[in-house]
Amino acid sequence: MIFGDPGVIVADQTSQARTTSEEWLRDARRARALSLVTLVWLGVESGLGIAAGLGSHSVALIGWGASSLVEALASLIVVWRFTGHRTHSADAEGKASRAVAISFWLLAPYLALHVAYDLQMGHRAVPSALGAAVTAVSLVSMPLLGLAKRRLGARLGSAATSGEGTQNLLCAAVAAGVLAGVALNGVGWWWADPAMAVLLAAVAVREGRKAWRGQSCCH
Repeated sequence: MIFGDPGVIVADQTSQARTTSEEWLRDARRARALSLVTLVWLGVESGLGIAAGLGSHSVALIGWGASSLVEALASLIVVWRFTGHRTHSADAEGKASRAVAISFWLLAPYLALHVAYDLQMGHRAVPSALGAAVTAVSLVSMPLLGLAKRRLGARLGSAATSGEGTQNLLCAAVAAGVLAGVALNGVGWWWADPAMAVLLAAVAVREGRKAWRGQSCCH
């Protein structure tokens, strides 16, 4: 036996579906807005990080600055994903997830080659006030952005958004490692800086595999 007016039940279901759709669209707009904000900051971060790394011969700092460019690519992909007709496209989500995976993989060979070059040339990292300042800002800001994007990615069912959030968290972790590596180099542990760069390359490969399979990345 069915109790209640069937017309009212259908109306309630329609209202709930509309509410859910509106919430999803709001989250999609938030994801796009966060990616745009991140994109602006990463442009500044990358330029300053690479300049500081070249000045101090820090392969980890250069790699961190280069990884900011990779993160910027992931941000662009998410903006593309949630713009226009692609917002509701499952096909666009699949393409975006694979593109984010490729952005992870672009970083690994660059870091490996740069580490090999610096070791061959005998370059050693030296302290950099500019590098310390930029990495410190990212150490504070990137986890906030990364966690927000991962929550949005879970609600949206978007591995691309979650993957971008993971890249932000990875940026923060590497910023901490870069600061530690330069400090340890000051007490004679010169290998700490290239070791951090190699670790970053390995993590990028692993997270790229997850993003390619459409999984939400985690640390």
